[in-house]
Amino acid sequence: MDLTPKQIVAYLDDFIIGQGEAKKAIAIALRNRYRRLRLEGDIRDEVLPKNILMIGSTGIGKTEIARRMAKLLKLPFVKVEATKYTEVGFVGRDVESMVRDLALDAMKIVREEEMAKQAPELDSYILGKIADELLPPLPKGSPQTLLEQHRAQREAMKQKVQGGEMDSLTIAVEVSPKTHVEFAGADGLPPELLKVQDSLSRMFSQMNQPIKKEVSVKEAKELLKQEANDRLLDMEKIRREAISRAEEGGIIFIDEMDKIALPSGAATRGDPSKEGVQRDLLPIVEGSSVSTKYGAINTEHILFIGAGAFHQAKPSDLIAELQGRFPIRVEMYPLDEEALYQILIAPKNSIVRQYSALMAVDGVNLSFEESALRAMANLARQANEKTEDIGARRLHTVMEKALEEISFEADENSGKDIVITADMIHEKLDRIFESDDAARYIL
Repeated sequence: MDLTPKQIVAYLDDFIIGQGEAKKAIAIALRNRYRRLRLEGDIRDEVLPKNILMIGSTGIGKTEIARRMAKLLKLPFVKVEATKYTEVGFVGRDVESMVRDLALDAMKIVREEEMAKQAPELDSYILGKIADELLPPLPKGSPQTLLEQHRAQREAMKQKVQGGEMDSLTIAVEVSPKTHVEFAGADGLPPELLKVQDSLSRMFSQMNQPIKKEVSVKEAKELLKQEANDRLLDMEKIRREAISRAEEGGIIFIDEMDKIALPSGAATRGDPSKEGVQRDLLPIVEGSSVSTKYGAINTEHILFIGAGAFHQAKPSDLIAELQGRFPIRVEMYPLDEEALYQILIAPKNSIVRQYSALMAVDGVNLSFEESALRAMANLARQANEKTEDIGARRLHTVMEKALEEISFEADENSGKDIVITADMIHEKLDRIFESDDAARYIL
């Protein structure tokens, strides 16, 4: 998608309050990827992504910025925690599994796009299969006039099936047995075991013949979707496109990078070592070929976004080689009271809109006075200052506590208008702040 950096930032402003520097850095990085794809010749391969390191506390928008951008541009995106990975030789997930997760997301995106493009053909196939079951078959050698009548009846029946008129009828459809050999944690398996898994799955699939199943027409529409996809979609083409998307447009967001850093003077003991995880991560970020079940992926042009609070450790506590692979550093700022208030009301599908919509399901018309929202922002700021600063996530806790009784008794208040006032907020929440211990365990 051809978006300028300013357009990207404007889009992010609809969902994320503040953090202008981080938005700008992400926008420039993504625009540079678009620019690179328009280059020709050797220079295109020489232009590498400028990986970004976001520094700031939890709940201030680090993940949301990257996630929103990937969603807007329909790019393969995975978020992982650095602490999930272990050094080679220890039990646990290896760092290459993040690339395999990216390949899986790319396959999902491309497959859904192809399904949308071929939706008419897929629907026609499914409706045709059901219509053939509902109509009596023509005997072999039927005259042309009967064949034409049958085709007209078939088209009419397809229209009825599509309109839901036949949903309650029962038909027999052939379905393939869902025989798959799956390993626990299969997404983290090394390529050799993934190949064994695929071979076993194919072997068992060949041993099992399709079976007839009596289902309603409504159920048959869903059961035949997979068969239609298998017959009409070019999976090899989808696989090639997914690999290309992952390599050229993939984004891997690595959170908790500070947790694998070794602060100066800290003991290096650990099982597995933090430094070992960093060294295993280095070739992935530098650019290497990783085997996945869909094919090898070169990570050289994948955009990596690292993130962490870096309260106890500093970015300089990462090994020098890894530091050099994250040349763009963006510091994200704690959320003040005004920012917390804006987060409540300004973004599309803001917290206030979400809770109002939830209550509307039970017929409760929920609204908030501005003073009540200001009070919640103030309490959230106080809680963040008294205890661990969890940023905007604190607002959900404050809101849940404030609306606890209203939510519980929603069925009794159906059809009523309920206005949340500042007095109601203070009555419900002020006592929680009477002691630090109460604020710590309740908020």
